[in-house]
Amino acid sequence: MDGDALYSIGDLARRTGLTVKAIRFYSDCGIVPPADRSPAGHRRYGIDAVARLDLVRTLRDLGVDLPTIRRVLDREVSLPEAAAAHAAALSVQIRTLRLRRAVLTAVAERGSTPEEMSLMHKLAKLSEDERHRLIRDFLDSALGDLDTGPGFTGIMRSMTPELPDNPTAEQVEAWVELAELSQDPDFRALMRRTVEQHAAERLPGGSPALRRDTVSIVPEQAGPALAAGVDPASPEADPIVAAVTTRCADLVGRPDDADLRRRLLTRLETAGDPRRDRYFRLLAVINGWPAPESLAPVSDWFVRALRVRLPESTPDTPTSR
Repeated sequence: MDGDALYSIGDLARRTGLTVKAIRFYSDCGIVPPADRSPAGHRRYGIDAVARLDLVRTLRDLGVDLPTIRRVLDREVSLPEAAAAHAAALSVQIRTLRLRRAVLTAVAERGSTPEEMSLMHKLAKLSEDERHRLIRDFLDSALGDLDTGPGFTGIMRSMTPELPDNPTAEQVEAWVELAELSQDPDFRALMRRTVEQHAAERLPGGSPALRRDTVSIVPEQAGPALAAGVDPASPEADPIVAAVTTRCADLVGRPDDADLRRRLLTRLETAGDPRRDRYFRLLAVINGWPAPESLAPVSDWFVRALRVRLPESTPDTPTSR
């Protein structure tokens, strides 16, 4: 074949591997126009039709629409520009498909009702700004009007999920569950109590500095006892409980008495709520952080040890100060 020869649709079909029907369709669309017609009215094409058809097939395999292909072939838009635009469109489609897959997977695993499925779908479709507003509302309900000091800015940041632009299915599923959890009034009340108890452990005298959280002391002392199989109700647990309560008393500036131990017990029970642990595990998935270590086993051990050492007749400690 040479550059001056004209070829039939059959010739092009054999050369390109496309069907006669497909070539005729592209020709009718003006994407591969004929160069001439035979005396009998049959279409004839130049050698450039082979290159155009190869490009058309490649772009169609990549999912590029016919109007865009025609603009590329007519040099109204460059191939890199068309590729960039199509890649951006595909990114949106991929994100949409991931959201749909995540919702359907969650529905299948949970056995959700139609109402729950509708809610999950709405949560998954939220824009970035809408997601931020939803989480900001949740965090404001927990931190908003408390005199928490500058240290809580970091706490708020550490509790904020940031779904990436191209999330994995796991991240989308985690976001949907976290968003649902953040709207639960009982969970909001739990987080509010957690923050109030944390704020109550600030340094005396109104200093803005924050002390170490008393809850974080427990694993250091109780962890080895749990690993060693010490019964929390046994005498062997006495020095462990005393070591924790003494350090907590020093931190909060109170005597190590029954009142402090009851407050510590309430603090641990609130912090040990499984919904709180679940929130931070979902948060780690969404933000791509390492999975947090669960403190539930050691916290449960110490709660049992502390509870058996409190006088049963002692009334509950009021929450007001």
